Amino acid sequence: MAREKFSTLTEQMFYILLCLREECCGMDVMARVNELTGGRVAVGPGTLYNLLEQFLAAGYIVETRAEGRRRSYQLTAEGKTLLQNEVERLQAQVRDYEKLFER
Repeated sequence: MAREKFSTLTEQMFYILLCLREECCGMDVMARVNELTGGRVAVGPGTLYNLLEQFLAAGYIVETRAEGRRRSYQLTAEGKTLLQNEVERLQAQVRDYEKLFER
């Protein structure tokens, strides 16, 4: 059975949404992800703009400004809920790990 789209997020998805808590453009998102993760997670332009389009279509982000080709985005309430659900899922995984390995 195929999993529902966005039921779990890749690292790139997670960090893009995290960066869009505040309004920013695509180039700023790539720089913030790099800075936030110390370069551990890379988001290239192809991945970024593909995901931005998917997030827009799903209602998780909204375009807030357009200046020429430069577009800015921000999380919607639905996007914040998606991000929070992912945080809770990851925390549950850590708790399961701790139950088994940190006795």
